[in-house]
Amino acid sequence: MTDFATRRTMMVDTQVRPSDVTKYPIIAAMLSVPREAFVPAQMREAAYAGEHVTLGGGRVVLDPRTLAKLLDALDIQGGETVLDIGCGLGYSSAIIARMAEAVVSVEEDEALATEAQRALSSQGVDNAAVSQGKLADGAPKAGPYDVIVLQGAAEVIPDSLVAQLKEGGRIGALFMEGNLGVARVGYKIDGRITWRQVFNASAPVLPGFEMRKAFAL
Repeated sequence: MTDFATRRTMMVDTQVRPSDVTKYPIIAAMLSVPREAFVPAQMREAAYAGEHVTLGGGRVVLDPRTLAKLLDALDIQGGETVLDIGCGLGYSSAIIARMAEAVVSVEEDEALATEAQRALSSQGVDNAAVSQGKLADGAPKAGPYDVIVLQGAAEVIPDSLVAQLKEGGRIGALFMEGNLGVARVGYKIDGRITWRQVFNASAPVLPGFEMRKAFAL
């Protein structure tokens, strides 16, 4: 029988801590949330391999280092509400739920959304709820949010999503520029997002976050 608990500790010790992730809530969450419960059944053996786990359809579960560093930069606090865009099977939401007061997760793939809610419930995560709908639309009814985090890359952030972020709130996303990716955290000041670069990482661009191709003759 696979010893996932040992693999989880090794993941934190070899992938997360060496990446300058020092915030205790992130370390504690990653040590306790069983990543293997939030990946496709056939991928469980690869759950701790230190790379993105494929969900199909160009979607992934972000690798532990990337997720941890993004959350570290966002510095989620205990009283905050977080919008988790593209939660997949719910791993990111389970991690964030241990840091925040509440998590609203958005997943547009109906099968993934249903399975994510089941997985979260089975792990006793009662402060995260999965909403099925287009990722770029977010979940405006439950907003505005203190923090928004994208579980994948973007080329552009829709204005409709920026509108769901509280003034003074933070948004974290990977931006793909060709084959190069960079993680940025944005701060909403006077209704606009001011971005700062935090580290390099890449991931597939989430549906609805692509740059519109200009029509040329």
